[in-house]
Amino acid sequence: MLHVLSCGVVLFPGLFFVFRKLLPSIFKQWTDADVVLVSERLVSFIHAVMATTAGFIVVSSCDNVITDRHWLATYFVVWFGVPYMTYDIYAMYLSHYYRFRVKGHEEYKKHSLQTVNSFVRREFLLVLHHIALLTILLPITLFFRKDQGDYFIGCLFLTELSTPFVSLGKILIQLGLQDCWLHKANGMMVLLSFFACRIALFPYMYLAYGRHYGIPLYSVPFHLSLACNLGNLCILAPQVYWFVLLCRKGYRLYQRQGKGPDSPCVTDNDKRD
Repeated sequence: MLHVLSCGVVLFPGLFFVFRKLLPSIFKQWTDADVVLVSERLVSFIHAVMATTAGFIVVSSCDNVITDRHWLATYFVVWFGVPYMTYDIYAMYLSHYYRFRVKGHEEYKKHSLQTVNSFVRREFLLVLHHIALLTILLPITLFFRKDQGDYFIGCLFLTELSTPFVSLGKILIQLGLQDCWLHKANGMMVLLSFFACRIALFPYMYLAYGRHYGIPLYSVPFHLSLACNLGNLCILAPQVYWFVLLCRKGYRLYQRQGKGPDSPCVTDNDKRD
């Protein structure tokens, strides 16, 4: 177990390091900011595929949504979930740092408390989201579930289904392929997967809980503890906010394409994972 745990801790930083070394030899015109951004998105893509796969395995293995168990529900969080969320905060900071350093900001000539503070202020919601998962999802998964609800932990893994499409969209933009059919099709998949797996999934989990106990959907929140409802709300609220932003970006892209190729390009610098 310790061997697997150590592999989880080094996997994501190791992949990030490999991509940072490999990409400049392939795309020689890329800046440090470009390399760090794409490296971050590639690692996010890999983690999302792993999490989604684990989620499908857990969900498909649990007939009883309360009592059925699957070892991945606990161990994936420990082996890969926690290391990834910890690593990703650092990777997001590096992406922020090099983006502003390439733009010539004087305070970004070296790392400092000022650059860290600027990152936290600019990406406050994302940083809070990651910290909340580390401080809420981890204790619930390991200590407070009383060996129940593996099915719902698997459902939470499935929220990562949209991340590969988000990452692919950013990589296509970096490659200058934002006007190709693949980017347009991927944009539709971003919206569909994000809505299905990050928003609609929550009422579905309440519905599955209600079916198990034979109660209607509207009664489920009153059947759950306040802490459970607040935890779900804390996870859901930023997803709704990000989905609205994605819809706005999609609408602006649609408007740009309607005006023709001479209109200014809309780039997407926001991260949604």
